[in-house]
Amino acid sequence: MTEPAAPESYESALKELEGQLNRLENDPLTLEEALTTYQRGTFLLNYCQTRLAEAEQRIQILEGEKLQDYRTS
Repeated sequence: MTEPAAPESYESALKELEGQLNRLENDPLTLEEALTTYQRGTFLLNYCQTRLAEAEQRIQILEGEKLQDYRTS
């Protein structure tokens, strides 16, 4: 099995994920199409969660390990 293609960015991954979800909810898919779409959606969700965790870690480093509320900065 080949590795799925990584999205260009968080934003493109989120947009594609929304499209995959819309397809699962609204399109008449065969079982194989539904499984493939679900698998890609799971990959994209994990990609987005990883990027968000990395961003949070970078913010913590920039704030000296003390994550501050962005609304009070």
